[in-house]
Amino acid sequence: MKGGAAAEYWRVLGAQWRGWLVLVACSILEGLPAFLSGALVQAAIDRGFAVGRPLEGITWLGAFGGVAVVGALGARLVWSRLGAVVEPVRDALVGVVVRGVLRDRTGHRVAPDASAVARISQHVEIVRDATAGMLVQARGMVVTAVAAVLGVAVVAGDVVWAVALPVAGAAGAFVVLLPALAKGQRELTLADEATAKVAGEALAGLPDIAACAAYDTAESTVREAARAQARAATRLASASALRVAVVGVGAFLPVVLVLATAPPTMSGAALLGVLVYLTGSLYPALNGLAATTSTVILRLIVALRRLAEAASTDDHEPGTERPETTEITVRGLTHRWGEHAEPVLADFDIDLRPGDHLCVVGPSGIGKSTLAALLTGLLPVQHGTVEIGGVPVDRIDPALIAFTPQEAYVFAGTVRENIALLNPDAPDDRLAQAAREVGAAHLELDADASALDPADRQLIALARVHATDAPIVVLDEATSHLTARQEAAAERAIADRGGILVVIAHRMSSAERASRVLLLDGRHTLLGAHADLARRSEQYAGLVNAWSG
Repeated sequence: MKGGAAAEYWRVLGAQWRGWLVLVACSILEGLPAFLSGALVQAAIDRGFAVGRPLEGITWLGAFGGVAVVGALGARLVWSRLGAVVEPVRDALVGVVVRGVLRDRTGHRVAPDASAVARISQHVEIVRDATAGMLVQARGMVVTAVAAVLGVAVVAGDVVWAVALPVAGAAGAFVVLLPALAKGQRELTLADEATAKVAGEALAGLPDIAACAAYDTAESTVREAARAQARAATRLASASALRVAVVGVGAFLPVVLVLATAPPTMSGAALLGVLVYLTGSLYPALNGLAATTSTVILRLIVALRRLAEAASTDDHEPGTERPETTEITVRGLTHRWGEHAEPVLADFDIDLRPGDHLCVVGPSGIGKSTLAALLTGLLPVQHGTVEIGGVPVDRIDPALIAFTPQEAYVFAGTVRENIALLNPDAPDDRLAQAAREVGAAHLELDADASALDPADRQLIALARVHATDAPIVVLDEATSHLTARQEAAAERAIADRGGILVVIAHRMSSAERASRVLLLDGRHTLLGAHADLARRSEQYAGLVNAWSG
């Protein structure tokens, strides 16, 4: 999407013009107490208490209370209209970022890593919350400050300069400080993400760390990331303290200047009215802007920048080619996680034709899921080729490939809606048939899917795949929560659809059902029928015996 996340943010925000008109009207109501407070106090003294009319003075103060109620009503209306402005922004950003996270800068579909997922879930929510905070806090503070200055101009125009100049100076200094503050907030955000990524990689790689006795190296890596995060937090705290000091001076200085420069002709009631404006409205507004609202603005700026980075897709459209045949041809496929790392796949070749049922087995962490991601185009090919019908996999129409990982994705809604996710036009009888054939006949189509247990979630994901027209299906340990009998029924049903079925095995019994078995052991790959591999591969025979024994 051209312009990135930030451009989309401002475009969608600006398009909510009806919501903005309502917010302007609400802001006028909300600003009335700040604009009239000093004038009403002055009237209560000059027209009431100072001339011996206490009831009239109380009436003016009562009017002050009534205006405060109107202001509270305006603030309440702001909250009621907030969702109409903010939620469309959130929805638009999710679309932009998901598109970016699933593709790299060359347009290849990629498997989202932990930091990419964090950018979706965390930064979009930060933008949503910060936008709401800006519309509530920043808008309210600015409205209050402007109304207070205008009120001073009405009550005591001779001293308005003593209020306007310090406020303008503080606002200018605040704007000048924002880039440095945003940089500090960004550094802290990056440090937070780096710590999460390093810690996550260490946790995921515990088997490798244990095998290599690399405890000290892993610990030092995580510790250094945490220290960098602490340094970034300290720098941001120091800059934030300066921000609060600058704006605080801007809020306190007008009180000093008004008291020092008020002309002798100014009545005590007018001076009191000015002080009400300064201490009751302006001072709290500016302090609030410094202490809380600026933090919201900084979080918004940084989160939009991070989302823009996550959504950098260079306008590359998803693949759309649908070749005449869906044969999969893999040649010289090599993949390594890191420039100097040992390859998890090296010079790998395989051909898969419609009707093939391939089971991929091997020790945990050996590269089975990596192969699945490469075959489906979720990972870009580093070396070699992966083609479907002679077309590179990243240019293939995604509708030709159905992929289900171990963690079954089930969203809030009915079982029907979840099964129809990849084929929304499928009639109910087809959805029910798909559920029945994979072993999910006990699930009612109108039932709520969000409260299902892990096994039923996996059955829904399998039914979802079964209900598609995709000629290529890849299951990456997608039956881990099912019993052996449930797994067998589901795999058989999907295999009977025709096309190509690739199963990353959770149980060795999956290999017995496959027409061919691929064994990955980190050094070599062996391909053959189950019985053949059991005879000629000691490692494969060991896996079979370990499973059956």
